Amino acid sequence: MEYRKLLGTDLTVSALGFGVWTVGTTWWGVKDDQMAERLLRRAFDLGITFFDNADTYASGRAEEIQRRVLGDVRDQIVIGTKFGYDIYNHPERPGQQERPHDWTPEYLRKALEGSLKRLGTDYIDYYQLHNPRVDAIQKDDLWAELERLKAEGLIRAYGTALGPALNERQIEEGTLTIRLRHAPTQIIYNLLEQVLGEAILPVAEQEGVGVMARVPHASGLLEGYMTVDTQFEPGDHRNWRLTTNARRKAWMEDGLKKVEQLEAQFLEGRTIGQLALQFALRSPAMASVIPNIYDQKGLEEYAATFGAAPLTDAEYHDIQRLYQANFGLSTDLRGEAVR
Repeated sequence: MEYRKLLGTDLTVSALGFGVWTVGTTWWGVKDDQMAERLLRRAFDLGITFFDNADTYASGRAEEIQRRVLGDVRDQIVIGTKFGYDIYNHPERPGQQERPHDWTPEYLRKALEGSLKRLGTDYIDYYQLHNPRVDAIQKDDLWAELERLKAEGLIRAYGTALGPALNERQIEEGTLTIRLRHAPTQIIYNLLEQVLGEAILPVAEQEGVGVMARVPHASGLLEGYMTVDTQFEPGDHRNWRLTTNARRKAWMEDGLKKVEQLEAQFLEGRTIGQLALQFALRSPAMASVIPNIYDQKGLEEYAATFGAAPLTDAEYHDIQRLYQANFGLSTDLRGEAVR
């Protein structure tokens, strides 16, 4: 495993993170608590120390699962969790719709108290605004309260996690987080969907502030298993994003044509999944990438990335040339990305 400094903070995290949403909710197919617990524990055994959670994942249940599995190694892991959605006054909505946000300092404290209790800890390492818009990033009293919580020892660092879906609006949100708040941000970024990274990573490098990336495998396209006939299980969140069979088919066909080219040229000494992680980790500002982990095979493969053949400068530039040419395709469905 490789470990990196989250620039702008005192935290060091595993370059491969674990997004607890894949095992703490039913959005990605892990419906068995025992499997969820085995994956979390195996991740720790493989050297993963950064676990990314949120109070809204199954209304706090994901945080409780993490406490149950990793509570005995609390001092050896870095806990990231998120706040902002009002989970106390608004129940989960169908179709994974967003709940209302509450960005008041009072709600911030209430949310933090709830997460501390569910996670079984007296401090959070990395506390993130969950899918904020620009108004929340500009809200001085909210950020002043975060600084007070840090001074009180209840959090060690804070930043933003942008979303929910890939949207160019997030360029402003990410750059504002870095420049105005000098705080890290989490973005959607992978070698098929680079729009946020192209804009935000150079700013982060210039300012000396860290970035984290989720969905490095482009919602499964870069995992190596998907075909145009792949069907997602009921409850899989991609069914909510890819709302029609036609859209699903177009997204898969476009993406898989690109993947074919990557597999033909860049798999010497690595898998397509490992290539995706190596690419996402390329920037010196990138602290950790957070793939969707929902089975042991994927977990073991991703953890082995750091023993695979490293991505060379020449390979990286060749990939970028393909991307800039849209892999030679006449259509561009990058705007149809799903989360």
